[in-house]
Amino acid sequence: MESVLLGAALLVTLVALVIVLLRRPGGLGRAAAAEAEAQEILERAEKQAQEIANAARAELEEEARAAREDLRTMREDLERRESRLAEREQRLDGEVRRLEEWSGRLSESKRGLESRKQELGRLDDERRQVLERAAGLTAEQAKSELVAAIENQAKREAIPLTREIENAARAEGEKRARKIVTLAIQRVASEQTAESVVSVLHLPSDEMKGRIIGREGRNIRAFESTTGVNLIIDDTPEAVLLSCFDPVRREVGRLTLEKLVLDGRIHPQRIEEVYDRSRSDVEQLCVRAGEDALVEVGITDMHPELIALLGQLRYRTSYGQNVLMHLIESAHIAGVMASELRLPVEIAKRCTLLHDIGKALTHEVEGSHALIGAEIARRYGEDEDVVHAIEAHHNEVEVRTVEAVLTQAADAISGSRPGARRESLEAYVKRLERLEEIARDKHEGVEKVFAMQAGREIRVMVKPDSVDDIQAQVIARDIAKQVEDELTYPGQIRVTVVRESRAIEFAR
Repeated sequence: MESVLLGAALLVTLVALVIVLLRRPGGLGRAAAAEAEAQEILERAEKQAQEIANAARAELEEEARAAREDLRTMREDLERRESRLAEREQRLDGEVRRLEEWSGRLSESKRGLESRKQELGRLDDERRQVLERAAGLTAEQAKSELVAAIENQAKREAIPLTREIENAARAEGEKRARKIVTLAIQRVASEQTAESVVSVLHLPSDEMKGRIIGREGRNIRAFESTTGVNLIIDDTPEAVLLSCFDPVRREVGRLTLEKLVLDGRIHPQRIEEVYDRSRSDVEQLCVRAGEDALVEVGITDMHPELIALLGQLRYRTSYGQNVLMHLIESAHIAGVMASELRLPVEIAKRCTLLHDIGKALTHEVEGSHALIGAEIARRYGEDEDVVHAIEAHHNEVEVRTVEAVLTQAADAISGSRPGARRESLEAYVKRLERLEEIARDKHEGVEKVFAMQAGREIRVMVKPDSVDDIQAQVIARDIAKQVEDELTYPGQIRVTVVRESRAIEFAR
């Protein structure tokens, strides 16, 4: 088509050229020549246009033939696809018919099973009724007795195996514990505990008491004047008591006396020498305890004096709870809460770790430990937010920051969790009563129950003619499991079942 248009355009151009030439002035001869030339050009143009038209017609026929071939190919492909679809539809129809047949057979089988189930249920009811009439028990009663008998038999058979497993686990646990303790001793200082105002030092023999007292009491007087710790020597075998309201000073006195006892040379000059070394050792222990606390909490920088004061709280207790451990625990709790609230974790931990720092100096400075601690923190360059959290953690100053609120909350959580501090007398009595009640109830053959060792042991007396040795083990395990499930208590409670046989005769 493009070739035809190009030929037509060329033909029009030639005609226009001829007309222009005819209109030019110059005589008839020139016009005749031009006309002849134009006629020749027209003939050539017609011939060329005819050739172009033939070529275009051939090109169009070729394109039409290619289009018909493509159409034929597409029609054949479509017919093949339709044939495959028809075959698939036939197969699907066959599958549907087979599924319908299977569904019918399944429905028939289900109906048969239901009828057989009903028949079996009827037979089971008749058999149960016959058994109930023969045994004189209902099904629930027989089931309860059977379960109880099987449970008791299983416990009796499991006791020897359980005992063997416990012994193996205990041996493995002791082995691992020794390894862990050894590694811990190599890495850190061992943790020490302190009573409220008294420490006990065990002696190798009672003869050491006379050497501690010295001639006319000079050694004990020198010891008390040097250390500032009262030394109490009474009738307690192989032990002396050290009493002092200052826990750090009492620890220095205890360490001094321990070294003197190990050395064996006890006289005033030797007491002063050992006291100086012991005081230096305790100061180093305090600094190390403070540094360990900072490492455990994740705080990197703090004034050395604050670290030393923090370490002194290692020997301080509050309501039976170690103050340094309380501060570390409170710091972790505050850090978790700050993280959940998307607040700075380090500042929350720092506030909580230092909130009881004033307890290290309450015996030396008058005032509340919160205000004393705030003044100490301010003196050693702590941030005002930290100082405010310290002075406000007992509401002696109005709370103004979120960190102070977190400090109060973490302090309360750590102090009030079960086992953290000494329980009240009423709760203590109720716990003992509940211990005895658990051991007494629902256990056949129990004669007497005693809660001993401040509730750390239950002693159960059983009747020897009603309970054998294996059943005694079963009773002990049942009581221990029930105590674990129902009571909250610090440490562990020992359950002792006593089975005692007595033969009594009278001589007449």
